[in-house]
Amino acid sequence: MSFTAKDVQALRQATGAGMMDAKKALEANDGDMEEAKQWLREKGLAASAKRDDRENTQGVVALVIDGNVGAMVKLKSETDFVAGSDQFKAEAETLARLVIAKGEAAVAERNEQLEDLKIVLKEKIELGEVVRIEAAPGNVIDSYLHIQGGRGVNGVLVEMSGASQELAHDVAVHVGFARPKYLNREDVPADVVEKERQTLEAISRNEGKPEAALPKIIEGRINGFFKDVALVEQPYAKDDKLSVKQFIGSASIVRFAQVEIG
Repeated sequence: MSFTAKDVQALRQATGAGMMDAKKALEANDGDMEEAKQWLREKGLAASAKRDDRENTQGVVALVIDGNVGAMVKLKSETDFVAGSDQFKAEAETLARLVIAKGEAAVAERNEQLEDLKIVLKEKIELGEVVRIEAAPGNVIDSYLHIQGGRGVNGVLVEMSGASQELAHDVAVHVGFARPKYLNREDVPADVVEKERQTLEAISRNEGKPEAALPKIIEGRINGFFKDVALVEQPYAKDDKLSVKQFIGSASIVRFAQVEIG
């Protein structure tokens, strides 16, 4: 099957391949456009495999809320240049909207497009965290997305009950900056608490604290640990005289999620 310069151009536009690569692909596949696309994909994937040991610590966080459902998707890249490209950001947005509509597992439907993106952008591109929160009836969901260099890099979703939209947003902003790991102290795994307790005991002993005072000192420091890692116990970012629990009053935080680049 013969092919023309227009065919080469069409293949380039469809795959993002270079002119000579597109020509080689058509030559190797007797001008068959679909077979040539597959040939380029395979070659691109082979090249991508050589990049597997590279760090892809850049990327974008796409965040979408539709009604009572929120979704976040992290799409990872090697450079901020690629992460800031319109094509890359558009794919992340598409993935987030797919998660809204069909659930977290639906991202698998875009595997082929992601492989194509590796070829076009010539980087190690991978999916990171995928989050979907569907608020219960009567609850509110809100978000915060920190933008840097024209792309989302720190996303938060919060579901609350007995709260206004504004209050849920304020909590999401707090999470964005305070980075809690858990909602309540009861959510911190027992082994994590025990390891921290042992560390704090060793620190206190090394400081020469009196033996009789150790239990009280360690307990105080454990409470400080909970204030660092448990959202409701953290000092509220905009008024550190209040804990988050005090700030939200009679409202309650049902759950939260945070996704960051880096």
